[in-house]
Amino acid sequence: MVIKYATKEDIAAIAAVEAECFPPAEAATEKEFVDRVKYYGNHFWLMYEAEKLIAFVDGFVTDEMYEKATLHDENGAWQMIFGVNTIPAYRKHGYAGELIHRAIEDARKQGRKGLVLTCKDRLVHYYAKFGFADEGVSDKSTHGNAVWHQMRLTF
Repeated sequence: MVIKYATKEDIAAIAAVEAECFPPAEAATEKEFVDRVKYYGNHFWLMYEAEKLIAFVDGFVTDEMYEKATLHDENGAWQMIFGVNTIPAYRKHGYAGELIHRAIEDARKQGRKGLVLTCKDRLVHYYAKFGFADEGVSDKSTHGNAVWHQMRLTF
């Protein structure tokens, strides 16, 4: 397995993995990934098995949580996590966890205050294993008309 940051050559594979992992109302589009990779490709952690993208974690850096890629601020205090994706055939092998640890390690090395993510209720316990604390149901995130818990790992 190889972990690397995203480039424009990865966009189609990223969009395909996203579409396999999330329902249409929640999945980011290929067009959205074009912007994300353009503005913060170095905040995508991609896991490849040979030539196949099997998992990725992504999110920009900011002082606030927004979806617009253009609001990425490389000097921001918080590493956001927008997506944790592993294609179904590769789940339950620790690949997502390995990418989350890498994102945490990079954020720490970059001097961030920590990381922030939102997740559904059923995943709160999963992210807690990495040190994320549940801050309750987010009143800011209504993505896909779902209920999201905001979680934060503070260094």
